[in-house]
Amino acid sequence: MPDDPLREPSAPPRSEETAAPWLDPEPFLRGTAWLDGGRAVRADPADLDRLPWDIAERAALPIGVRIEFTATPGTRAVDLRYRAALPGSLPHCFALWQHGRCVSEVMTDPAEEATVRLPLPPGGGSFAVHPPDSRGPVVLGLRALDGALAPAPRRPRWLVHGDSITEGWWSTRPAHSWPATAGRMLGLDTVNLGFAGGARGELSLAEQLATLPGELVTLAFGTNCWGAVPSSAPLLYETTRAFVALVRRGHPDTPLLVLSPVLRPAAETTPNALGATLAELRTAMEEAVRDLVSAGDPRLALLSGLPLLAPEDLPDGLHPDDRGHARLAAAVAGALREAGFVGRSAGRTA
Repeated sequence: MPDDPLREPSAPPRSEETAAPWLDPEPFLRGTAWLDGGRAVRADPADLDRLPWDIAERAALPIGVRIEFTATPGTRAVDLRYRAALPGSLPHCFALWQHGRCVSEVMTDPAEEATVRLPLPPGGGSFAVHPPDSRGPVVLGLRALDGALAPAPRRPRWLVHGDSITEGWWSTRPAHSWPATAGRMLGLDTVNLGFAGGARGELSLAEQLATLPGELVTLAFGTNCWGAVPSSAPLLYETTRAFVALVRRGHPDTPLLVLSPVLRPAAETTPNALGATLAELRTAMEEAVRDLVSAGDPRLALLSGLPLLAPEDLPDGLHPDDRGHARLAAAVAGALREAGFVGRSAGRTA
C-alpha cells in the first residue's frame, strides 16, 4: 500500500493528434527471464515439455516483472497500454514506486485491453511500475505526457527460485513479496522464479536456471518436498546436491545462497508419506549445502529458514503476510551482505 495513497481512475489517453509516440516496452521491462513473442515468461518456452504441467502453467504469469524508466523534469504522467491475458472481475492495480516507496496506485476497471495513466510526481527521476501480474498482463507500449521517458539503467540480475512463498502468496501487492522487497533494498534486478506448488527440486528447472544470465542466485525450496511430492531426508539431501551442481554448470563462480524451508507448524514434527518431517527435510537440505561448501565451493552460502518467521507471521499456517515477507526480505538481504555477495552499501532502488 502506498505511504500517501493516491487512488484515482485512469484518465483516458490523449487524442492521437497530441499524443507522444508509443515506445517499445521491451527496453523498459525488468525482472524478465525469457520473452516469448514479446510476452514475459518464467520458463524457457523452448523447453516446456520437460517441466511438470503445474510449473509450466505458473511460468506463464509474469510474476515480479516491472516497467522501470527515468522521466525528465516536467513529465506529468506515463501512459501504459496493456493486454490482460487472464480474465478477472477485480480492478487492475498499477503501483508506482520511487526511492523504495510506493508513491501512488491507480485502479482500472477489468478489461482485456486498456490504457492506464499514472501521474508522476514533479521533478522527474527514476520510477518503477508494478502491474497486476496475477492477470498475466502484456505491456504493449508506453509514452510520456509531456517530457520524455528513457529505460532505467540496468542493475545486477538476481535469480530467485522458490515456491509459492517466493512467488509472493499472501503479500497484498506484487511489490511486497520478499524477493521484490529485498531486491529494492540491495539495488538488484530481481527475477522471480517462484512457482506455487512447485520448487520440489525439479532438475529440469535447475538446468534452465543454468542458462539464465545473472550476477546472483538464490534457491529457496523444500517445503513442497514434504507434502506435494513427498521426499525422504536422504532423497532431499541428494536432490539438493544435484540441483546445485546443475545450476553450477552455468554459474560456476556466481554467488549462490540457499534458503532452507521456513517455519511450517503443521509439518515440523509430522511425518509425510515417506516418514520424513519437515524438520528432518530441512536438516538434510542444510547438511547438503554445508557439505558442498566443505568440498570446495566458497561462493555458496546457507540461510536456515526455521528462525526467520513466527507463527503469527503465517495467517494460513504456511504463507507469510506482508510483515512476514518484510522479515524474510531483511533476513535474506542481511545474509547476502554477510556472505559478501553484495556490497554493504547497496541501497534502495525505485
